[in-house]
Amino acid sequence: MELRSRLPGGRVRELTERVERLEADLAEVRRHNLRLAELADLVQELLVPMAGQDRERIDRAIEKFQDSI
Repeated sequence: MELRSRLPGGRVRELTERVERLEADLAEVRRHNLRLAELADLVQELLVPMAGQDRERIDRAIEKFQDSI
């Protein structure tokens, strides 16, 4: 028996809309996670050169971050 025939009217639409909202939320979370990973990479790129006082690498990392915004 098909799921539609077992659910009361409107319930399938409600569930479909809910799944669509959840998928949109998931896509947003993935975008945020990617951005967080990029920021973590930037922090790592900055900390290592800062520890060694490598001004050229620091400037390149900052420029790379600004270009990504």
